[in-house]
Amino acid sequence: MAPFEALYGRKCRSPIYWSDVGERVEFGPDVLREAEEKVQLARKRLLTAQSRQKSYSDKRRRDLEFAVGDRVFLKVSLMRGVKRFGERGKLSPRYIGPYEILERIGMVAYRLALPPKLAGVHNVFHVSNLCKYMHDPEHVLVYEPPELQDDMSYEEFPVEILAREVRKLRNRGIPYVKVRWSNHDDREATWELEDEMKANHPHLFED
Repeated sequence: MAPFEALYGRKCRSPIYWSDVGERVEFGPDVLREAEEKVQLARKRLLTAQSRQKSYSDKRRRDLEFAVGDRVFLKVSLMRGVKRFGERGKLSPRYIGPYEILERIGMVAYRLALPPKLAGVHNVFHVSNLCKYMHDPEHVLVYEPPELQDDMSYEEFPVEILAREVRKLRNRGIPYVKVRWSNHDDREATWELEDEMKANHPHLFED
């Protein structure tokens, strides 16, 4: 049944169905009864489709649960213009941490042990904002805390050039360089215009 038929009680007149629609005229209770039957049928089919989609989704969904003492990563907002935990922009990581779980609050929230630099942040988070940290004894990170500004942000500066490439735009080539930034590893390097980087950071191109 098409949405037009469910809404108006008749098929849409079109070149394809012109001869099938006919000129039937109905009045009063007959029109209301037929329209109600079609609406009920549409609702049943919608509920059937929703139930089927839910069953597919539930098969792939896993309920996240953590124990006190576990270490987790905390998700940072990726919405443009949103600044969360002092992180914003394309260079900001998707997760920060890991942080230790201090307490379970209800069924879906946890209290985390946040560092002093996040003292102004409420330390209870919904489970959807957490990602389990898989502990590995060989996983050692060399961490140098960034110099924070008063607004909990920090300055980024380029460290080295990792790669070069020329991208074609119409009939000319534009050189780009892949830059590793401070407080980030190689996986978070970004492609920047070579001319701009030479103008703003010439020391990166000195041999």
